[in-house]
Amino acid sequence: MAEYKVKVTTGTMKHSGTIDHIYILLIGTEGQSERTELNNVGIDFITGKTGAYTVKTSSSLGKLLLVKVEKDPFLIFPEDEWYCSKIEVTTPEEEEILFPCYRWLSRGEFVELRGGKGVKFLAEEHPMLLNHRKTELRFKKGSYQWKIINDGLPHISHFKDVFELFAEVRFSLSKSEEYEHTQRMITLELAMKGLAEPGKKWKRIEDMKNVFQFKKTTMSGEYVSEHWKEDDFFGYQFLNGTNPNVIKRCSKLPPNFPVTDEMVKPFLETGTTLEKEMEEGNTFLCDQKIMDGLPTRLKDGNPLHVAAGLCLFYKNPEGKLLPIAIQLYQQPSEQNPIFLPSDLETDWLLAKLFFRSSDLIQHQTLYHLLHTHYLAEVFTIATFRCLPTIHPLYKLLIPHFRYTLHINILVRKLLLSPGGALSESSLGVEGLMELMRRDLSQLTYSSLCLPENIKERGLESIPNFYYRDDALKLWNYLNEYATAMVDYYYTSDCDVMKDIELQEWVNEIFTHGFLENKRSGFPSCFNTIEEVAKFITMVIFRVSVQHAAVNNGQYDYNSWVPNGSLLLCKPPPAIKGQSSMQTVLETLPDVEDSVKIMSAARILSEKYTDVVLLGEFPEEHFDEPIPKEIIKVLQADLSYIREEIAARNSKLEMPYTYLNPDVVENSVTI
Repeated sequence: MAEYKVKVTTGTMKHSGTIDHIYILLIGTEGQSERTELNNVGIDFITGKTGAYTVKTSSSLGKLLLVKVEKDPFLIFPEDEWYCSKIEVTTPEEEEILFPCYRWLSRGEFVELRGGKGVKFLAEEHPMLLNHRKTELRFKKGSYQWKIINDGLPHISHFKDVFELFAEVRFSLSKSEEYEHTQRMITLELAMKGLAEPGKKWKRIEDMKNVFQFKKTTMSGEYVSEHWKEDDFFGYQFLNGTNPNVIKRCSKLPPNFPVTDEMVKPFLETGTTLEKEMEEGNTFLCDQKIMDGLPTRLKDGNPLHVAAGLCLFYKNPEGKLLPIAIQLYQQPSEQNPIFLPSDLETDWLLAKLFFRSSDLIQHQTLYHLLHTHYLAEVFTIATFRCLPTIHPLYKLLIPHFRYTLHINILVRKLLLSPGGALSESSLGVEGLMELMRRDLSQLTYSSLCLPENIKERGLESIPNFYYRDDALKLWNYLNEYATAMVDYYYTSDCDVMKDIELQEWVNEIFTHGFLENKRSGFPSCFNTIEEVAKFITMVIFRVSVQHAAVNNGQYDYNSWVPNGSLLLCKPPPAIKGQSSMQTVLETLPDVEDSVKIMSAARILSEKYTDVVLLGEFPEEHFDEPIPKEIIKVLQADLSYIREEIAARNSKLEMPYTYLNPDVVENSVTI
């Protein structure tokens, strides 16, 4: 007689437990156990608890290969789903084996679990396990399918609604309840203030401060609304606001931006020239040429307008980044003047307002939606389809895809459906789709790899660039983590080239995410261990750190509409000297559109209790000591940078908090 000691852990989420019957069957190289009910005295399978059981067999089953878990109804009670976290088995030979599960089971359903040690395709030693591996992938390829939503855009999952998703990739019940509660509270607050009625106009800009009195941060409630007109705050946001992705060092002005030394001399250090400052690396450019010629939507029968501008920045001796010239369209003309800080105050304010509006549209559509949410969905679907749960890279990546499919379905409804904040931007859906197509067609692999991105933009030494400082450290920590994991499982470049599942995975990402664009530099296959580690770093960084950088500050910066609006109601000024604050007020969106933009910013940066932060791994997928130690090293690194960021921020007037590991989630979940 042989005894197998079994520990079964139920998940901690709301309603994870069950009163239904749970059965287990152990399968080894020398046979299998009887189907055994797991039943102790008292209530089994309580939320967050681990139960211990014994399975007896006439003799040892040999090497334990699989654990089969089944769920049957208890009497005539209604459906009672169970979330099984993991099963741990100690064999008669005293071998302890982890069988990760982390999924919901319904009545009449069973699941076959593999042991926790990561195994590549060519390392499979038993025909039963090889068949199990192939069967799993066939099932997942049928369950997770690609869908083309628009030519020229990344492909998405075929799921139309969150209710179609498998339970384990949906929001937890608590997160769904909090998300819906936030939406209800926003609707209620706006209705109570009479702000949900269409057609209302703002009488004063100051009235916008009262939109969300129950949801204020230091930045949104005080700083931004007080300083939005100031040039140094305008420049600061291109380094540490929600879109730190677009500014570049400028050593030579483009020919379509004829700024002269005489124009900007009053704004430079005394005794210097524009040419000298460009030579010394003190001038920077933001060029919105990707916006040029995009179709805009009609509002009240009239076409809306978006800038496709150029802005020249100067880093002054105090280290502040200041705008010194703005041209709002690509081609210079008398009707497209270059605006300067010395112009009429409201002319200069309008120029900044239009430039920031286009920047916000790019931020939301490209750097937030396309570069994090949509790419995260591509990475997620490819991983489900191509890597079985036993594959080491599946174990490495799966924590970083939590809730991604669910939130992307919601985001498409919140932002891009009729009435959504992005669909009612100045561009409208047609313009947004064209903008994303243009961007994806010129997107490069190096632009998504932060060290190369910073170098290509010439931003290695610009001061007070806290996004760069924090993000580069996090990139390096993640790269060390990914490299250590990949090195542990792949002993040679030959191992990489022979891993057919890995090669199919990266090829699906290249095909469905980057549409086989070879000019982009994105790999369609891997030849070396180093290539795999770099790509894994990029994936994890993009869905965690980069998403936090472009998402977490949205309410701080974008809930104050004058600081940047997705919609502007008047065309940019074509002649200087004819504007006033009334012009600015008329240019801003009306009350209904303003609160729609503010509400989206609030929902997308709301904090929820059901979070898993970067470096936290509540789901135990690895069973080997070395990967566990690699995880501990990453956690120690994150603890160090957490303290470092806190110490720096304590000395800053405007703390940069968005990349503190305390607020960076492991995946795209909001």
